[in-house]
Amino acid sequence: MSEESSIPSAFDAGMTFNSRAGMVAVVGAANAGKSSLINRLTGEKVSIVSPVAQTTRNLVRAILTEEDSQVVFLDTPGVHSGGGKKLNQQMNKMARTSTEGVDRVMLVVDRSKTPVMEVEGWMNRLAKEKEVSLLFILNKCDLENRATKTLQEMWEKAAAENECPLVPEWREVSAETGDGVEELKQDLLSSMPLGPYLFPEELISDFPRKLAIGDIIREQYFHRLRQELPHSIAVWIEHLEEKGDTWKIEAHVYVRQNSQKGMVIGNKGRVLKAVRGAAATEIHEAFDVRVNLTIVVKVIKDWDKNFFILRKLGYA
Repeated sequence: MSEESSIPSAFDAGMTFNSRAGMVAVVGAANAGKSSLINRLTGEKVSIVSPVAQTTRNLVRAILTEEDSQVVFLDTPGVHSGGGKKLNQQMNKMARTSTEGVDRVMLVVDRSKTPVMEVEGWMNRLAKEKEVSLLFILNKCDLENRATKTLQEMWEKAAAENECPLVPEWREVSAETGDGVEELKQDLLSSMPLGPYLFPEELISDFPRKLAIGDIIREQYFHRLRQELPHSIAVWIEHLEEKGDTWKIEAHVYVRQNSQKGMVIGNKGRVLKAVRGAAATEIHEAFDVRVNLTIVVKVIKDWDKNFFILRKLGYA
């Protein structure tokens, strides 16, 4: 992961390329498996994942470069209902605007469950498109199929109502087992338009380093607290000192109420210690550095309704 990125300027007319490069927006309802699929496609852990819905909050660019082709995946927050909170509103807005100016839109759906309202919303939105290439991914093909027929009927209805000329490509995959993922990857690489790479080929993400480290810490809390305190937590990297092969990191964990502080710290500090140890190990593996990690828990009342905090955290 790196904060550095480079996007080439417009190229001269008539210039020819042997390489391909393009952008794919990965969209869908919360907990459909978008981040897991992107991690499987790139072979790298670019986005955090957990069993808790709405884990992804930022727009993360994951970069796959193989041979002469590059695909830039836009991993979006899952669109969900109940958008009354400012955080939810910003996440939904981020997801919906991600389809602008991309080469393909990949709608990921959990085919093992009855389609939720947000899936129908996405289909109605995509049915208004006239030019973009649509790819509908039926994820979790290793589980019982409970949705494919309903999803196809849902699209036919949306396309008819919006007079949409687009014919989406349907694919079944499993981000968990890898079934169908290699074929999907090769299809995406070969379908990108001719042109120069959008990012250096060694780059796997342009997600800012501080935000990436904050997500690693937040993921550890998701794994430990699960449904008890999933969306009341935010992590801000207050200080990052990079000296040689050792990084000194001070992370601030935000909670909304005093009653939540004890849960984040745990009895005799056990939760905090476990999170700090696991996160330090993962940061070490991700960046190949030694890590001196300090975690400070702070109560900021209703931080998820504060636009200035949301902007600092990269959610707005």
